[in-house]
Amino acid sequence: MEPSAITAAAKAYLPAISRFLRELIAIPGESCREEQVCRRVEKEMLDLGYDRVEIDPLGNVLGFIGHGPRLIAYDGHIDTVGIGEAANWRFDPYQGYENAQEIGGRGASDQLGGIAAAVYGGKIIKDLQLLPDECQIMVSATVQEEDCDGLCWQYIIEEDGLRPEFVVLTEPTDGHIYRGQRGRMEIRVEVKGLSCHGSAPERGDNAIYKMAEIIPQLQELHQRLAYDPFLGKGSLAVSQIFFQSPSRCAVADMCAVSIDRRLTWGETWQNALAEIAALPAVQRHQAQVSLYRYQSPSWRGVIYPSDCYFPAWVLPPDHPALQAAVAAFQRLYQQPQVGKWTFSTNGVSIMGRYGIPCVGLGPGREDQAHAANEITWKDDLVRCAAVYAAIPHCYCGL
Repeated sequence: MEPSAITAAAKAYLPAISRFLRELIAIPGESCREEQVCRRVEKEMLDLGYDRVEIDPLGNVLGFIGHGPRLIAYDGHIDTVGIGEAANWRFDPYQGYENAQEIGGRGASDQLGGIAAAVYGGKIIKDLQLLPDECQIMVSATVQEEDCDGLCWQYIIEEDGLRPEFVVLTEPTDGHIYRGQRGRMEIRVEVKGLSCHGSAPERGDNAIYKMAEIIPQLQELHQRLAYDPFLGKGSLAVSQIFFQSPSRCAVADMCAVSIDRRLTWGETWQNALAEIAALPAVQRHQAQVSLYRYQSPSWRGVIYPSDCYFPAWVLPPDHPALQAAVAAFQRLYQQPQVGKWTFSTNGVSIMGRYGIPCVGLGPGREDQAHAANEITWKDDLVRCAAVYAAIPHCYCGL
């Protein structure tokens, strides 16, 4: 492996990577509506000479290089969130913009830049014959991550029957290499009441008042959640509130909240639900505490139900996949820092559910995710494409 040849190839491909990324940004592709983005990724892989490209029944694009029995995967989700309040954008989020250093647009960092760099990392591997004979790589452009992290990989593992030795997650890593993240859950707490005319509220039982007693206790529970030295503290946030009432002149007979619960290392979904169920106001008002269940159809019409539980995962610092990524980065550029994500990735399924090792390296920054005026950096795109190309050689040589 000649490091200078790899870095030169990545730099030479920057115009093509930039063009590809801008074309992906220009196609709106929120969860369950990614078809045109998938078709564009499929075309790029075919044009670059990938050995095999397919779109699975769920809608994931899978591109393969090589034919060996040892599979290494690079994953990037190609769905994005919406644009939010359009007035907050200084530029058109789909037309985007480009200058000498940056590319802007919805998905630039989260995380179309990652898939663009990975697709061209595969091209560099093919050009420079960097893939050991016993290996093959798969670049997966996956769907529905923003709606349900890891659902795509539940399908890839369970239905497509693909199980890599390890997966490089191309979510933005702020120029570092990541080896873990907190898990998360989507929880619903619901209380019932009794409706009556608003002119005589004493005749009913106001569900909103009951929830008003529960919410401060949820806020207090957040303060005493577990802490892990690497992943940090578990967290709890009330993210949505709902009610049911016959009219604005009636007492509410139902009130519910959604909870975004982040799980640090050692926390379980059972304990997280039990902590909420044990709150005095929850017990007093006989509130129901449950996990949400995701069952939206993919762009191909497939419904693949999953509980909204996404486990934490941590790759040990001495794992060969992490060592290979660090070695590849160091040989091409400099010694990288190793850290963790604050947000969630498809690793919740790949490693959290199935124990397949994950290592994170992706262009862009976490603070750009879901933000107005989202950007990524061209230097990141080049650097990541080069390191992606070097990882298989470093891994198989360990």
